[in-house]
Amino acid sequence: MTTTATTPLVRARTAVAVVFTVNGFMVASWMSRLPLVRDELGLTPGRLGLLLLALSLGSLTGLPVAGRLAERFGARAVVTAGVVAVAAAQVCGALAVEHATALAVAPALVVFGFGVGTWDVAMNLHGARVEHDLGRTIMPRFHAAFSLGTVLGAGAGAAAAAADLALWVHLGLVAVPAVVVVAWAVRAFLPGEETGEDDDAPAAGSAWLEPRTLLVGLMVLALALTEGTANDWLTVALVDGYDLPDWAGALGFGLFVTAMTAGRVVGTSVLDRYGRVAVLWSTMTLAGVGVLLTVLAGNVVVAMVGVALWGLGASLGFPVGMSAAADDPRRAAARVSVVSTIGYTAFLAGPPLVGFVADHVGTLDALLVVAVLLVPSALVVPAAREARRA
Repeated sequence: MTTTATTPLVRARTAVAVVFTVNGFMVASWMSRLPLVRDELGLTPGRLGLLLLALSLGSLTGLPVAGRLAERFGARAVVTAGVVAVAAAQVCGALAVEHATALAVAPALVVFGFGVGTWDVAMNLHGARVEHDLGRTIMPRFHAAFSLGTVLGAGAGAAAAAADLALWVHLGLVAVPAVVVVAWAVRAFLPGEETGEDDDAPAAGSAWLEPRTLLVGLMVLALALTEGTANDWLTVALVDGYDLPDWAGALGFGLFVTAMTAGRVVGTSVLDRYGRVAVLWSTMTLAGVGVLLTVLAGNVVVAMVGVALWGLGASLGFPVGMSAAADDPRRAAARVSVVSTIGYTAFLAGPPLVGFVADHVGTLDALLVVAVLLVPSALVVPAAREARRA
């Protein structure tokens, strides 16, 4: 293949990576300031979990329709609309926090979640298309870009917390550049149909009746909970459980997402060499050990080792699930929407579940829920086996 022929594909690959990075940066910018949100609103862990439920509800509203929106309007339009919604919602939510009104924060988080959910499906669909056209595993690299964005966002959040920067100022400074960068990047997306689906493909709703798709969704659900619990609760758990200042808790979250980034960068070659099933079983074991160390170490240094192992172990579940759902390009939109919707249920159930447990045993000990749920979830991993290995 000539350089001229591959240039649009290379540009699209770079554009997708940029979009994933900004998505991660926006999400981490909010999550890294949760201790401030908790304190400003005077929330218990259980009430904070209910507030985060609003974000998850927004995501689950957008996920089922995101695939069809991408098919109809294109991933470029859906991603652009998503970043605008997220940026506006972050600033409005931050202003509501400044006025200590949790009821006003909740609607902003619903819009935030809707924007993140639709943006997420659209960028994964286009990433799967680029991966298919390249003919090799690359989806974990895109999710590594997301994790890199979360590293940068967590670092910026830690700096903002250390400087005692007002939340609305911090998120306002994030919002405008994010919209500009994404609007510039999506111009390089590949033209035409997002998934290559044709008239002979089964109806989109039938993906909900496919056993393999549902099992992949359940796997993503468990591993999304493994990742999402850290996103939602790790900063607060480190602050409360190890008596750390807010900025140190944000840095602990930064360590988690740094480890995730490393796992996703290395994961592409490891997956191509050893296959999805063996790699996922190995990383799930790492995640379980990491959670146990984080909670039970009793020493902040050992706990940070656990945080790093947790991040490595949680790194590949979501990207592998997206690749497995998109193995057949004709059915990618329907299956990615189904798997994403099931997976994001973790973000719906996770915050209130962990918050409820935290009210009874403390935020740090509540993280053990993740280790418990990883055990049965290992049973459904074979559903994600590559089509060529099935």
